[in-house]
Amino acid sequence: MSKQSFADLGVSKAVVDALAARRITEPFAIQEHVIGDVLAGRDVLARSPTGSGKTLAFGIPLIDRIAAESRRPAALVLAPTRELATQIVDELRPVAHARALRITAVYGGVGLLKQAQAAARSHIIVATPGRLEDQLARRAFNLNHVRTLIIDEADRMLDMGFRPALDRIVELCPAQRQTLFFSATLDGEAGKAARRYTKDAAFHEHGPSERRASDDVEHRFVEVSHESRIDSLLEHLGGKRDLTLVFVRTKHGADKLVKKLSNHGIAAVAMHGNKTQRQRERALAQFESYEVDTLVATDVAARGIDVGGISHVINFDPPHDSETYVHRVGRTGRAGATGVGITLVSPDQARDVVQIATELGLEHGLVNARPTVGAGGFRRGPKAGAPKQFGHRPSGHSPGGGGQRSGKPTAGRHAHDGPRSGKPAGARHGRDADRPSGGANRPAKSQRPRFKNS
Repeated sequence: MSKQSFADLGVSKAVVDALAARRITEPFAIQEHVIGDVLAGRDVLARSPTGSGKTLAFGIPLIDRIAAESRRPAALVLAPTRELATQIVDELRPVAHARALRITAVYGGVGLLKQAQAAARSHIIVATPGRLEDQLARRAFNLNHVRTLIIDEADRMLDMGFRPALDRIVELCPAQRQTLFFSATLDGEAGKAARRYTKDAAFHEHGPSERRASDDVEHRFVEVSHESRIDSLLEHLGGKRDLTLVFVRTKHGADKLVKKLSNHGIAAVAMHGNKTQRQRERALAQFESYEVDTLVATDVAARGIDVGGISHVINFDPPHDSETYVHRVGRTGRAGATGVGITLVSPDQARDVVQIATELGLEHGLVNARPTVGAGGFRRGPKAGAPKQFGHRPSGHSPGGGGQRSGKPTAGRHAHDGPRSGKPAGARHGRDADRPSGGANRPAKSQRPRFKNS
């Protein structure tokens, strides 16, 4: 079956040319599925994993449906975190400019007045729920003229407790509108919200029907002692790699680990909720530009990170559950690339990690695990003498290959957006603050880039 071009899908010449200028010439699968229905004005429900190209799937037709003279804001995109909101704006701004449209991000941690002024002049607002409600309460702008509402990473927003805010925001939008609902899953609460917010929606599904770990990632589980954990991390960071994202459980743990790595000659930066917005943006910019090749982050802070070139994700602290594992390791092996996910496991953590691996259908080879029951039934770890490091390698894959983000274009590159799932960060009154729903921060990822300025 021949692959359609953006022009074949009905995208305007101005937008096609703007994409071509960034070497984006062929749509990804989710874009092929969605663009036509959005251009036709239909509501859309799309179940698609992170890294599949969702941003351009909704962004391209959205931009084509808005006229420069439209009353503003004409469209609202809701995202769970300020990092994701920023990256959506960065991805769509060049395309929007091709049609003389303004686009602005609205999130916590920055001044209200300047942000409000920019948003009121914009055709498209990309916002986190907490800060958006702050601005609406101040009457900085209203949603009376919104003709298209997009809810991105809906499942993560619901996981973070934003359902009441979403309900209030949706009620403020005109009843006669187009609604696009994107989620990694449409089960449970996400499915209920999708049915409530949309009307006669076209349904599109891309990727596996169940949440599972990426087949493009080699999954490794490494047994360590508490004393040898840092040595094992240093060993993996000393190997062949590009950018590495390291996940830790707490904000303090992230800062502490960065200092330890620095003492061993490894340049790293930390990213967590106690950092200011400027500090977080600076850390992400250093990482994305290869100024440093290791980013140490908490789960909350890392949600929404979409950086090309991440070859390794290292769980210095293991994740709490299988969903968190998928989101962490999903920072690598994106948009056709391959990668490596490494989890360091001490004896007291083995049982929980075995359950996670079992639920996701991953081989683990952990010999210290007690019997546990996962989604696949009652399992026992291998007998003593099994290899200390064991993993699940996708056949025919090696880390590091595949596509790039549009910031580093290659000829004929596919269009894709990045990861983004997570919690909002840094809003007034803590509404977009870095806080986990379960009490303590979850672990963070690591990925190491080549040094640019070493």
